[in-house]
Amino acid sequence: MKISTKGRYGIRLMLCLALQYEKSGHMPLKMIAQQQEVSEKYLEQIINPLTKAGLVQSFRGAQGGYALIQNPSEITVGTILRILEGSLSPVDCLEHSNCKRADFCASLSLWQKIKTAIDDIVDNTTLADLVAEYHSKNDNTNIVL
Repeated sequence: MKISTKGRYGIRLMLCLALQYEKSGHMPLKMIAQQQEVSEKYLEQIINPLTKAGLVQSFRGAQGGYALIQNPSEITVGTILRILEGSLSPVDCLEHSNCKRADFCASLSLWQKIKTAIDDIVDNTTLADLVAEYHSKNDNTNIVL
């Protein structure tokens, strides 16, 4: 399993919004694009599914932008990645219970262990955890995420 740029940039975008959440505000996508050095058009493609999924709210107008709907401690990395990437399974056969080889496949348990380990990490890491990590690494500096 490899996380695409969509997933990586999505995590960075959500981290920007989580940092802004601390300040009780929303943030224009243009500003996020500049901070992250990512195309605003590409971020639009990323923010839309996050908005449709109910993680982000959009604000229109000159002072518009985007904000998290939930507290960063309630949003997991796993939720974000599954919205943007789909399944996090390392192999397709784990997603389909009708695999003909499941009863005698020697590698099935290996793939399940890998999936369990991935799920455990992404489902137990929240945006609040990433905010804390950001603060520990960027003590009062303006580093691009």
